[in-house]
Amino acid sequence: MIELSSEQTAQYRRDGFVVIPDLLSADEVQAFVDHEASGNAKLGLGLRAHMEDPMRGYVARHPNVAGVARQLLGATPYIVQSMYLAKYADRSPEEAQGISLHQDQRYLPTEPATLMACWVAMCDTDPGNGGLCVVPGSHRNPLHDTHQAASAEHRSWRNDYEMRDRDGREWIQEMYSFEVDDVDSLDIRRLTVPRGSGVFFTGMTIHGSFANKSATRDRLAFAVHYVSAGTWVFRRDVQDTVSAGEHSQPIC
Repeated sequence: MIELSSEQTAQYRRDGFVVIPDLLSADEVQAFVDHEASGNAKLGLGLRAHMEDPMRGYVARHPNVAGVARQLLGATPYIVQSMYLAKYADRSPEEAQGISLHQDQRYLPTEPATLMACWVAMCDTDPGNGGLCVVPGSHRNPLHDTHQAASAEHRSWRNDYEMRDRDGREWIQEMYSFEVDDVDSLDIRRLTVPRGSGVFFTGMTIHGSFANKSATRDRLAFAVHYVSAGTWVFRRDVQDTVSAGEHSQPIC
């Protein structure tokens, strides 16, 4: 298991993100990509696929992935949701679209705000194929005002979600493809993340990605969102979190 250095932990606290190399081996990455390409991934489970899909569950509980999350949270991480984020170079422009700059705490409100993510590169990623972008230090500010993403380069959608608080109060909350207001383009850092490496960032860190404009290079990534024990997740569809404390057995 990877043990973070004091410098890596300090960067996460200061900048709201840290890039950790070599979370997964080359064989583990290839097994994951092959599994997704085979059509055997349990896509019908959506954001909860890690519960039954062996490969997604394996990565979400991997000792290097969940282990680093534990060190950054200072507690056992609980898995909220997971997503395969693929932008294929040979597909339609809509399928290569990016994700507008946002804060995950908007999509996954929690109390307290322990939400964090790990974004694992399943191929070499960089600005040329729609790699991850972050705004360093943005986690130190309150939630930003937002508008719905309108650029053709970013996906745009609206949905209603069932919500529930600790006291059992329930309501419907509309969410949309949030894009934070007033981000200076000079503050955006476009990351280069090699295959098998990952980016850990807080739920308050502004991040996103631009479209994959490469004609030949896919942009493949897998993201897992965690919270620490005792955290309340308000969205009912992902409210039943599961501990990542027990690591999966190798399957590749």
